[in-house]
Amino acid sequence: MTRRELDAAGITDPLLRAAYTRCRRLNARHGKTYFLATRLLPLERRSAVHALYGFARWADDIVDDLDRHRTAGERDRALRRLESDLADGLRTGAGREPVVRAVADTADRYDIDHVLFADFLSSMRADLTVTHYPTYADLQAYVHGSAAVIGLQMLPVLGTVTDRKEAAPHAAALGVAFQLTNFLRDVGEDLDRGRVYLPGSLLAAHGVDRPLLEWSRRTGRRDRRIRAALVAAEAMTRRVYRTAEPGIAMLDPRVRPCIRAAFALYGGILDAIAEQDYTVLHRRAVVSRRRRAATAAEGVLCVAAARWRARTSPRVEAAGGPAAEWQGPVR
Repeated sequence: MTRRELDAAGITDPLLRAAYTRCRRLNARHGKTYFLATRLLPLERRSAVHALYGFARWADDIVDDLDRHRTAGERDRALRRLESDLADGLRTGAGREPVVRAVADTADRYDIDHVLFADFLSSMRADLTVTHYPTYADLQAYVHGSAAVIGLQMLPVLGTVTDRKEAAPHAAALGVAFQLTNFLRDVGEDLDRGRVYLPGSLLAAHGVDRPLLEWSRRTGRRDRRIRAALVAAEAMTRRVYRTAEPGIAMLDPRVRPCIRAAFALYGGILDAIAEQDYTVLHRRAVVSRRRRAATAAEGVLCVAAARWRARTSPRVEAAGGPAAEWQGPVR
């Protein structure tokens, strides 16, 4: 499948093909929910999505260093090297790291604003020193770079049937919704790394602070105040999903099944958290295999329908990408 994706995208250089393949493997290993959804994309778009995700995953792994092999100073230097490598890559199309070569090529092919990558790395740098966010406004500044920009990077790759500026706020909100879902699912794991992403004001409104979270994580015992705070965090996250959802209809019809699947699968994580009665401090909530399979099957049917409609529609050119057939202009 990798070869077909690369061929469809017109990526012929052997070094670039290897770089994109590396990104695809990162996506398959670390982003199981999102990787499943990307299988619903048109072949020629998948490599670019893998490159964007692979670069984000590479930077995130530097910051988190789950095996704790690096000190904070070593992680900072590694992130600075990546930042320098990316700057060179975006300017020259080269790069020492394969993920940089792939993402620089994607940025060039789809004319992705370089500021979005700078904002992303700024939020990654914050993870080296910032351990909590007092208010939701503080958290919003972080998730702009860690999540909203991912949605904005994706938009030129996916294509839209409306003015891209109209779709942009919804794309940014979808990135944030996915990130907030991860924050809620990973409260316990993030606490182990010394971080609390849920806004301090939200926790305090329910009588929760870091020591209480640490006590619950350490002892495995529950507390009604923590549960109430997590319920509130879920409600906050679902509001962001509602802001994001109208943007799906603004996308190129052939990519909508992928984004709808991702929307459903990430929303399913919230459902799983509620079904497990908000025990995220003690176990990780996951979407059942049955639900994942059902969502994927529905997506496949939607893809087939979109392709059938495309064959009966006029041929148009997708902005920044290979020619394709859809209903209406893609911007």
